[in-house]
Amino acid sequence: MSQPDVDALMRAFREALDKASDPKDLDEIRRVHTAGRKSAMKDAFRALREVPPQERPAVAKALNETRATMEAELEAASHQIEAKALQDQLDAEWVDLTMPGVARRRGARHPLTEVEDQCMEVLRRLGFQWVDGPEVEHPYYNFDALNIPEHHPARDMQDTFWVTGGLLLRSHTTTVQARVLQQQPPLPIRIASMGRVYRNEAVDSTHVAMFHQLEGLWIDKGLTFSHLKGILSFIAHALYGEDRKTRFKPKFYPYTEPSVGVDVSCGVCGGTGCEACHDTGWVTILGAGMVHPKVFLEFGYDPREISGIAFGLGTTRMAAQWSGVVKIKSLYDQDLRVLRALHRGVA
Repeated sequence: MSQPDVDALMRAFREALDKASDPKDLDEIRRVHTAGRKSAMKDAFRALREVPPQERPAVAKALNETRATMEAELEAASHQIEAKALQDQLDAEWVDLTMPGVARRRGARHPLTEVEDQCMEVLRRLGFQWVDGPEVEHPYYNFDALNIPEHHPARDMQDTFWVTGGLLLRSHTTTVQARVLQQQPPLPIRIASMGRVYRNEAVDSTHVAMFHQLEGLWIDKGLTFSHLKGILSFIAHALYGEDRKTRFKPKFYPYTEPSVGVDVSCGVCGGTGCEACHDTGWVTILGAGMVHPKVFLEFGYDPREISGIAFGLGTTRMAAQWSGVVKIKSLYDQDLRVLRALHRGVA
């Protein structure tokens, strides 16, 4: 083992230190040059035995000073690297607080929810309360209690979704009205129900197998067809605007008699005819009628003493009309681009 060369040790150390760029490099330099069991500095101290005794104190002193210098320079380099890393991070994450921020995209309610909320806001002005019921329903509430006998076409497999246990997916929200009447609450009864309903039919531009309805029921003494026309006109104008014309036309529903449909003048063409109204100038928004006497008898009411008004709105169709959608299936496609565009169009 040769006599230690202090100058050579320092040169090798500084050459390595100049190339260091992160704390891991400094740890490696410390291991190789100063502190490791087999470092250059440890080898130099072991080589002191080769130095003549009279020169050994001076060489040892020089080695100690060199090691102290190395540690000082390592410490200084560590501070420099940490400062540079911090500055690089600050540069990368720098934000000009005087610049306007980037706002997150805000969510919005579905167009159908907007329509349901507006409908309920109008009905609450008339004293209606919202009630709910199951979507998987017993045939009694969906058909029998509503004057729809077993031979009625709506009970065929082609028209209704049947499930295990003889139950079905409700084909209208009138089932909720039947459940309320069964409880015979005190008069007057003013309720509204809404939600998903199901029909086993082919899907096209104007039909889907699952859609949304909102229905209202008013039971009291002395209600007449004039009350029916008045409340339907109020609802139509409150939802579509006072400037829209309305018309009544005969309809048939098993659970109302007489029954009517309500049309409003098309808001797209103003009544002249367009694709949105199928060139008729009118769009249907309501089906309604006076509650059928057989429905009252089914639930223990005397139709000679009380009468009732029932009406239903197709909220899916309304959302499509208000959004300017021709194919109502677009409302259920779960495409955020479509839903954002639809939301901007909801009245």
